[in-house]
Amino acid sequence: MLRGVATVDVKLDLSPQNLLDVIGGYDAVIVRSATKIDAEVIDNAPRLKVIGRAGTGFDNIDVDAATRKGILVVNAPESNTLAAAEHTMALLLAMARNIPVANASLKAGRWERSLFVGVELHGKTLGVLGLGRIGTLVAQRAAAFGMRLLAYDPYVSRNRAAQLGIELVETVDQICQQSDFISVHLPKTSETKAMLGAQQFSLMRPGVRIVNVARGGLIDEVALADALQTGKVAGAALDVFDQEPPDPGPMFDNEAVVVTPHLGA
Repeated sequence: MLRGVATVDVKLDLSPQNLLDVIGGYDAVIVRSATKIDAEVIDNAPRLKVIGRAGTGFDNIDVDAATRKGILVVNAPESNTLAAAEHTMALLLAMARNIPVANASLKAGRWERSLFVGVELHGKTLGVLGLGRIGTLVAQRAAAFGMRLLAYDPYVSRNRAAQLGIELVETVDQICQQSDFISVHLPKTSETKAMLGAQQFSLMRPGVRIVNVARGGLIDEVALADALQTGKVAGAALDVFDQEPPDPGPMFDNEAVVVTPHLGA
């Protein structure tokens, strides 16, 4: 559609330096999550009038720097909601039923049924951090599995949550204390960064399982690795990371961890 009204260049996998070298020639730019439009890029883009984010959120765009330059920043908040919700459920089930490691074991010629029994979702409590579009879709799908639903979201009313069959709690700590599974669906801000850290892990039930298909950095990855090592956290399923691509670390060697390379969208 854009090609009919403008000259469009598709430049994939640009390095930060390459982006700085070419951005000055453009009036508009559309990015996904991997490309960072920071203040330095904006300062090198005298023609830029609009920055489009093909997805949810603006954490890879310096909105303040763009605003100072009079550059419009827009996104597509509903473009990937269903995909992200479905990917959350896929990771939730894969983690609960040990599907990745069972698949690898059987393909390696082993028959190890007793090692990979896993747990059911039915009757378990799912704590949802963030009851926006995606969090709500995940909660609705989890309800179909017979899960009890808790949610923390200071911007959602109790009446709205009740209409969805969700018990709204007042603090993140309550989610940690009462949940068997925790799924994160929050934007990344100064308030939500490392929202699940060592203190929150200490409050969780032994054997809790955690899913993050939202934003890297919402979970303190060092604290999560420690909690996995001690067994406090029985499993984690991560689609996003504080640094992407992530550096291989102890979590990647842990069979209780399911990882995907930011496929939620």
